[in-house]
Amino acid sequence: MARLTGKTALITGGSTGIGLASAVRFAAEGARVYIAGRRQSEIDKAIATIGHGATGIRCDVSSLADLDRLYAQIKAESGQLDILFANAGLGTFAPLGEISEADFDHMFGVNVKGTLFTVQKAIPLMRSGGSIILTGSTTGTKGTPAFSVYSATKAAIRNFARSWAVDMKGTGIRINVLSPGGTETPGLHDLFGTSGQAEEMLAGLAAQTPLGRIGRPEETAAVALFLASDESSFMTGSEVFVDGGMAQV
Repeated sequence: MARLTGKTALITGGSTGIGLASAVRFAAEGARVYIAGRRQSEIDKAIATIGHGATGIRCDVSSLADLDRLYAQIKAESGQLDILFANAGLGTFAPLGEISEADFDHMFGVNVKGTLFTVQKAIPLMRSGGSIILTGSTTGTKGTPAFSVYSATKAAIRNFARSWAVDMKGTGIRINVLSPGGTETPGLHDLFGTSGQAEEMLAGLAAQTPLGRIGRPEETAAVALFLASDESSFMTGSEVFVDGGMAQV
């Protein structure tokens, strides 16, 4: 039997990169998949890629009204939610001394506020055996030049999981962090593209990784599938790295 048969899954930030790769895996393993994203054109392309009757919903996770509409639709169509992959996030480069209030508010609004309310508003739809996955990052545990605000948001995510695992005691719902290293995604290319040195920075990122390359979204999706499935039934409050060893040495 497929590992997610009969389960309903929501992936925010599900239209590209790690979110899309995870949606493809979850659907192939039998889940009814919902993806949420900000751009309708990307959502439409992703749904065609995922297949298996997946549903795409336009949603800005930093908007509580958008989240309310998202969960109202899932409740009306599926009745419950078994898997939540809170994957939506973004980052921009700025060294200390050049950080703007707008960039700070945007990153914390999506990465921290958005994750908090994505999870909080999902809980009434979840039941014992449910799995919540939060996207962290190697930057949450390592110093990263010109990336301190993003790094701080991911450190917050890590500690959300620690505290929420205690808050959720007795519910049977587990919550874990999945922390990728450098991964070949549109978001990474967009981020490095703003520097004007994309190829040089990608090569440098690979050189910092013990496995000597950056990862593929499908590699992280395989670990997301493990965390979503009953195979991780005795894990909660944990952080799993898929980083080629970057944050481990």
